[in-house]
Amino acid sequence: MESNGSQQLQKTIGTPQAVAMYIGAVIGSGVLIVPGLAAEIAGPASLLAWGFMTLLILPMALSMGLLSAKYPNAGGVSHFVTLAFGPRAGALVGWFFLMSVPIGAPVAALTGAGYLTAALGWGDSARILIAFLILAAGLLSNWVGMKLAGGIQVVVVIGIAAVLLFAFAVSVPQMEVSHFTPFLPHGWVSIGQSAAILFWCFIGWEAVSHMSEEFKNPQRAAVKGVMIAAVIVGFLYFLSALATVGTQSYLSGADTALVHMISVPLGRWGALIAGVMGIFICTATIIAYTGAASRVAYSLAREGHAPAWMGRLSGKHHSPTGGLIFLGITFTLIMFLYASKIISLTTLIQLPNAAFILTYLCGCAAGIRLLKEDRRALAVSWISFLCTAAVFPFTGWAMLYPCAILAVYWIAALLRHKKSGRIHCTPLSDQPSTGKKA
Repeated sequence: MESNGSQQLQKTIGTPQAVAMYIGAVIGSGVLIVPGLAAEIAGPASLLAWGFMTLLILPMALSMGLLSAKYPNAGGVSHFVTLAFGPRAGALVGWFFLMSVPIGAPVAALTGAGYLTAALGWGDSARILIAFLILAAGLLSNWVGMKLAGGIQVVVVIGIAAVLLFAFAVSVPQMEVSHFTPFLPHGWVSIGQSAAILFWCFIGWEAVSHMSEEFKNPQRAAVKGVMIAAVIVGFLYFLSALATVGTQSYLSGADTALVHMISVPLGRWGALIAGVMGIFICTATIIAYTGAASRVAYSLAREGHAPAWMGRLSGKHHSPTGGLIFLGITFTLIMFLYASKIISLTTLIQLPNAAFILTYLCGCAAGIRLLKEDRRALAVSWISFLCTAAVFPFTGWAMLYPCAILAVYWIAALLRHKKSGRIHCTPLSDQPSTGKKA
């Protein structure tokens, strides 16, 4: 039995589940490749960049956590932007996020599946099948409900932490003091260059804001949960970077440094462990982002900015069935395009970057306006905004994707207003939402 937006999402997410969701959203496949890339750019001095980003991670995380605690809503960043700048701007940001996940999730699934198939010597067909299964797991766990999805996420995140700690432990005998000299082989500028790459490892805090409406205690789960997650994420990332530099595994291939580091002492078993780690990491990311995107779809439909069917809830599980159906269809389409070799994984990886960054940037801007009464909250919002703004220009041609989303949204808004007899010159005006279903 299905229901429309007359039902409400259930408050089933406690602090442990929130912590797991935050960690799962932030620690992505980048942990497998970025430590090596950063070390290749700056050598041992890349550890300074990691230390700096580990400190910066707290204001970035808190900016989203504070907004989620004060304004818990399934719309997440879209809702924050609506409160700060009006419903049209909020709806557009919601669509930025919603149209990024259908590409980002298959990319994550293919990445994780790629590590496992490489370890087992399987081909691309097996990789595609495993990626489909990972995506199906993300959809199914969110359909059954956040209580189950949150529990699964806790187990998966514990698995990620265990494997990363194990990787560090087996690397300790390979670490030598001489591997840290010369400490600054490529100059001070290289530290800044490596820090720019590391920024991508710390995006993801905005995703969990979309599940804040289901927090049992928003203040505790959002603020305390995000702080605990930030400490754990920073610790795991830094250990991975320290092991990468200390073993000089990045010299054998920067993009496979962590895999090489485990494989050297353990041989084929090490490669298998790296493959399983890839599955764990990418599954955690997909569960978090699938849950977030389905709730954005529900929120947009509830506010009249998306087709009504996207706002349907499961009568049994109270989960956003409409949003999950939309994601299932788009996941299948993207996987078909990849399997048919119509579009490459390299292109898919780049497409959603600008839209993800814009979503986060708009959320930080909303924080500057909505949290201005609290000096500390205002400060963390400004820090997050400026750092994100500095990175955005480096997305390059990927800026065309959010531009395309803007164009489609703008045309759809014009047609909708024309049909209803209320034509406006500016579709992004801050007129109150009618609440009617599109």
